[in-house]
Amino acid sequence: MGRVSDAKEKLMDAVFELVWTGSYGTTTIDQICERAGVKKGSFYYFFESKADLAIASVEARWQMHRGELDAMFSATVPALERVKMYCEYTYKVQKDNVAKYGRVLGCPQVALGCEVCTQEDALQKKIQSIMQYKLKYIESAIREAHSEGLVSAPDPTAKAKMIMAYYDGLLMEARIQNNVESLRQMWPGVSSLLGVKGELVEV
Repeated sequence: MGRVSDAKEKLMDAVFELVWTGSYGTTTIDQICERAGVKKGSFYYFFESKADLAIASVEARWQMHRGELDAMFSATVPALERVKMYCEYTYKVQKDNVAKYGRVLGCPQVALGCEVCTQEDALQKKIQSIMQYKLKYIESAIREAHSEGLVSAPDPTAKAKMIMAYYDGLLMEARIQNNVESLRQMWPGVSSLLGVKGELVEV
């Protein structure tokens, strides 16, 4: 097995990659242990089940990702620029995935959430909480843009939900079609939904 100090992290990395590139249902504990280089007994030392491991993995990845979002959605960045940067960042991440895995993988929370929502309540709730947190980033940027007169969004919460539905849908479509270039339309589409005009709309 891996050293005690890193076996847990290796298991979390392994399940995240196996599920994101494949599926939760078809990924077995044996496959996870093999990918991680960790013995099965060690798996049960850290986790009671595959679901418990998946929850820990999703949370760990989110905490890593959250720092990037905090910087991207900093109050020092103009409101609409935050949203545009997020769209561009998403395209870059997915393009990097294509280079590494040969496929568009889409959003890990959406892909996993769609699969387990009727089966694993605790895992579903963890994914829901992360998606709500991501929504707040968009909502805060829209609220500020509205106050500056850059967009018309008297209900920034509703507008943010609309934007995230479009964002997640486009990622799912890109995954299904395995077409990363379709994500170049993310910011133009988002800006259209927001009613943005001018230079920021340009890709």
